Amino acid sequence: MTFPSILFEGAERRPRSEALAPPAFFSDLNLDQIVAAVIAGKEEYNLAPFFHAALHDVEAVLYRHEVMRDLEDAGLKGRIDAFAQTLRSMRDTLKQAAARHYRRQKEALFLDAVDAYCGAVAVLTRDLADADPRSRGLLAFRDYLAGYTRSSRFTSLLAETKELKADLSTVKYALLIKGGEITVRRYATEIDYAAGVEQTFRKFQQGAVKDYNAKFSDWPQMNHIEAAVLDRVARLYPEIFARLADYCWRNASYLDETIGAFDREVQFYVAYLAYLEPLRRAGLSFCYPAVSHESKALRVLDAFDLALAHKLVAERASVVCNDFHLADAERIFVVSGPNQGGKTTFARMFGQLHYLASLGCLVSGRSARLFLPDRILTHFEREETISDLRGKLQDDLIRIDEALRQATPRSVIIVNEIFASTTLRDAIFLGTRIIERITEIGALCVCVTFVDELSALNDHIVSAVSTIVPEKPAARTYKIVRKPADGLAYAMSVAEKYGLTRRQIRQRIPS
Repeated sequence: MTFPSILFEGAERRPRSEALAPPAFFSDLNLDQIVAAVIAGKEEYNLAPFFHAALHDVEAVLYRHEVMRDLEDAGLKGRIDAFAQTLRSMRDTLKQAAARHYRRQKEALFLDAVDAYCGAVAVLTRDLADADPRSRGLLAFRDYLAGYTRSSRFTSLLAETKELKADLSTVKYALLIKGGEITVRRYATEIDYAAGVEQTFRKFQQGAVKDYNAKFSDWPQMNHIEAAVLDRVARLYPEIFARLADYCWRNASYLDETIGAFDREVQFYVAYLAYLEPLRRAGLSFCYPAVSHESKALRVLDAFDLALAHKLVAERASVVCNDFHLADAERIFVVSGPNQGGKTTFARMFGQLHYLASLGCLVSGRSARLFLPDRILTHFEREETISDLRGKLQDDLIRIDEALRQATPRSVIIVNEIFASTTLRDAIFLGTRIIERITEIGALCVCVTFVDELSALNDHIVSAVSTIVPEKPAARTYKIVRKPADGLAYAMSVAEKYGLTRRQIRQRIPS
């Protein structure tokens, strides 16, 4: 029986090669911070490529949802964790073997590694048989394990490993040390005088006494004397040690590729769930989004920027959640309002939601209905660089043109504070042309702008505004609400900052 992957239901859905570099928009959306935090401590699994490759098939997303739901069960996850821990110890043993100088020590460590592998596979097979997974992925892997552990390949490996360890445990020898000479011979059932002396003097024991037992070095590497002794022991038991050498040669590729791939790939789910745990303890909600590659009607409740939330929770600060929806012909959010009011955070959140949904992951919020994009394109403000000899406006135009050339009706576009370096008149003209082009394409878009006029260009646009505390205009709520842009919130915050509100002016001018 074959098992394609715990991440991809069919071999045809697996990318031909792993994406080593993150997508271009990762840093704009702070997804680089999220992925770095998710995979921290699991570097041995090389998980980053799994987070760099979005899915574009609804069924592929649902396949991962099922597996992640199964692994939210603490009992089942504990069994997977125990399996992973044993295989991690197995790999550590193999690393120790590779670092040793003497062949027979390498062989002994290799035998220990195979024994750990066989035990881990047998235990996981029993654990999954006793568990009640519901996902297609874990059910298929359970069946694969059951077939594998019944195969002659595994049963013979297990039997030979146990037999060889049992035979090695029977090896006994004696050392006769005289001056600088050591003689190695078979153990001839000599009397253990140490045990007899200890038994005789035990009745005279009165509390703790000084320990005169010789201390052997716990240095893992054998020295040349130990290696020479072991070579002579091997001569006393040539058949057992010859079998050990042959065993190591024949079973060099003992690790089943499918099981090895599962051990790595399942950590995609384990690592992401561990990343969410502190946020859940802080009371934040996560959900499995309903995804579609056809409907662009969106609805999300209580969502938040995941990277920012992790930082705020660590600082024991509150996290502001936002709702949003698009219906019918609505495609574009134009977000305006005062600076530092959460507009860019909203844009990042929108992009994060769609990307994480396309990975088959839980997303922030109590509930979410999202579109499955073919690509995400971003345009965030960049600092000018001397090397490219381009002005800021020219750079903005070139980069947004490149993005729009790649965009399709299935794309998600995030535009943040474009054309802030030019005049208002030019910003209105250029912004209008860009919004009209995005409307023609039919892509989903969030456009953060200081140009209120862009929020009322056509019926595909939804105006959203970052709000302030009514009685304290300089204070931000970080809530983004659907309402017409009127510029008043920004004007009031500027007036408050410079002491030009009606109240402040009356306080300064005597009546």
